[in-house]
Amino acid sequence: MGENHMTPGRPMTRRAFLADAGVLACGAAALAGCGSTAGNAAGSAVADHSRAVTIAMSPTNEPDAGFDPCVAWGCGEHVHEPLIQSTLIRTTRDMSFECDLATGYECSDDGLTWTFQLRGDAKFSDGQPVTARDAAFTLNTIRESKNAQADLSMVRDAVAPDDVTLVVTLSKPYNALLYTLAVVGIVPEHAYGPDYGQAPVGSGRYLLAQWDRGQQVIFQANPSYYGEAPQIERVCVVFMEEDAALAAVRSGQVDMAYTSATLADQQVSGYTPESYQTVDSRGFQMPVIPAGSTREDGPNTYPAGNDVTCNLEVRRAVNLAIDRQALVDDVLGGHGSVAYSIGDGMPWASEGMRCETDRPAARALLEEAGWARGEDGTYARDGLRCAFDLYYPTGDSVRQAMANALADQLSQVGIAVTPRGGSWDDLYPHEFSDPIMWGWGSNSPSDVYELNYSTGTMNFSCYQSGATDACLDEALAAKTVEDSFPLWQRAEWDGATGVAPQGQATWAWLANVSHLYFKREGLTVAAQKLQPHGHGWSILNNVDLWSWD
Repeated sequence: MGENHMTPGRPMTRRAFLADAGVLACGAAALAGCGSTAGNAAGSAVADHSRAVTIAMSPTNEPDAGFDPCVAWGCGEHVHEPLIQSTLIRTTRDMSFECDLATGYECSDDGLTWTFQLRGDAKFSDGQPVTARDAAFTLNTIRESKNAQADLSMVRDAVAPDDVTLVVTLSKPYNALLYTLAVVGIVPEHAYGPDYGQAPVGSGRYLLAQWDRGQQVIFQANPSYYGEAPQIERVCVVFMEEDAALAAVRSGQVDMAYTSATLADQQVSGYTPESYQTVDSRGFQMPVIPAGSTREDGPNTYPAGNDVTCNLEVRRAVNLAIDRQALVDDVLGGHGSVAYSIGDGMPWASEGMRCETDRPAARALLEEAGWARGEDGTYARDGLRCAFDLYYPTGDSVRQAMANALADQLSQVGIAVTPRGGSWDDLYPHEFSDPIMWGWGSNSPSDVYELNYSTGTMNFSCYQSGATDACLDEALAAKTVEDSFPLWQRAEWDGATGVAPQGQATWAWLANVSHLYFKREGLTVAAQKLQPHGHGWSILNNVDLWSWD
């Protein structure tokens, strides 16, 4: 998923943390109750860690609407397994599927009907059985809601002919539905209401034991869970700004804490720096149409088109001029990897999206198209400078540094870039008209569809191609998910056409940002999937499998 900037609960500052650690129920002595150090110095003796873990996350990870899958929990901007609720299926490390509530599933030959068989021994935390009617209720509630962030717009209806059979009918073939179902938690029809997110009833691995808004969440292992009992019985998440999280590490108050590339090289006794690979991609769109039209985004109408980036040679030259490895090394301090597409490393990623740095070729493309370099070093043609603004969110120092580095790199091929910071309210009106430094990435090929389909919800480049649309539709209609992979790849580049840098070059992809943590020595974190956009909840996808030495 991409950007969706919700206002979190009250953030905890470093000053507040140091002045009154007792404000946290998981702070001081209570932190020991969560299985964390209560000592006065990092590396001091810890309480019994064998069944508990405490992790510091950014305040932006606190769910505004609570722990409600029918709004955003698990399937919003930051995609992750919902922990409190069970899902029909789950994704594995290689992005194949395994059953959770479902015991099996099949799709009709026309791709329009999915039938799931559910296990009969699952119970909600209030003791009521989980039935297919609860699953149907969940999917229909999301489909009908204006606030739900899971996209089930392709679902026509979900029905339960009996307690263990769920039938989902689609309006069009859409095999990427499985990736969405892997993060949609099933809620109980009998116990769902407006306040569900504050006190959720679920059938997942954990229960919500306590939630102090703006401060912390505590999860406890669900004793009635139908699967293997979690090795970690108690999970405490404290919401802290980055400097407060580092302070909590230094004082031994947490077992893991998120951090950024600017702080990751700190040495803290008793902790090791950990880096997890991601598909958390940074890149910017380049509108392919000239200025002068508009596009709609929900209820909003924004200007569309850009007189510079609408020129194909400019977009291709931009991609050729970028030294992606230098951005990883210099801006991210090596804590990341070069990105060529949205979803590098996933089975649907296309090798055709690769683009190596070739600045002489970039300049040649511009000159062949009639651009001439002026006295200021910038190319121009017919009185139009080869220049554009690149917007970034002011609260993100990494994107700001990346925008400035890009301006330096592109100036070397005569393209003038002006970085412009602003709030997201400032940035959104530019999404169809000016490049923006976005963060994207999910564990689903649906992003490829939404960024590149003519009517895609994230088609900020305003790209339209009947051939690409047909290939994307064919990918969604493939008999199996595995059959769809080469079709996703072909939609990006088929050897002659597509959105790749050597094709229509609709985006410039830059880097995948590693998710960085400080981890207490002795804690074993289970092997991770490639983590999606959002430095937070996805680390806990398999917290039930973590252990202490």
